[in-house]
Amino acid sequence: MSDPRILVATIGRPHGVRGLVRLHAATSDAASVETLGPLHDAQGHAFTIRWRGVGIAEITDGEGRIVADRDVAAKLVNVELFAARDALPEPDEDEFYHADLIGMAAVDPDGTDLGVVTVVHDYGAGVSLELRGARTIIVPFTRACVPKVDLAARRVTVVEPDEIELEGDLQLTGAAS
Repeated sequence: MSDPRILVATIGRPHGVRGLVRLHAATSDAASVETLGPLHDAQGHAFTIRWRGVGIAEITDGEGRIVADRDVAAKLVNVELFAARDALPEPDEDEFYHADLIGMAAVDPDGTDLGVVTVVHDYGAGVSLELRGARTIIVPFTRACVPKVDLAARRVTVVEPDEIELEGDLQLTGAAS
């Protein structure tokens, strides 16, 4: 496994005047973020969270002080919160943490090097892997395009999808002149 910590949430803008914040969970089960023990920012500062509503959380710092002021909460906007990798449950078969995929070697079915997985994109319509090597490519993270993920060897096998070529001119219809 790569990093011993996993991004589980990002602090968003303040909600109200008493220090509550919008919290953007990076997990499939947002409620579980509260149970992961102390979370840490990139500098190692500890925080705990307590849900106060859907997407709204109360933040407590590592010394047990509740963030109770909007101005203090505003200083935490965009702070990423990480959990220890071993605090998270093991993923099911054919499920992977993004952090486990990043840094893996990517090869084609013949074993030819395609580069390294540098980013896992998830925009809601489907997950894609960005590979950087001699060229940068993005492939859908599907069984057809990524038939094998070998966590122990830190390698993914990638079958590049066929390209789609558009022929002729594209024309807009209904556009104002």
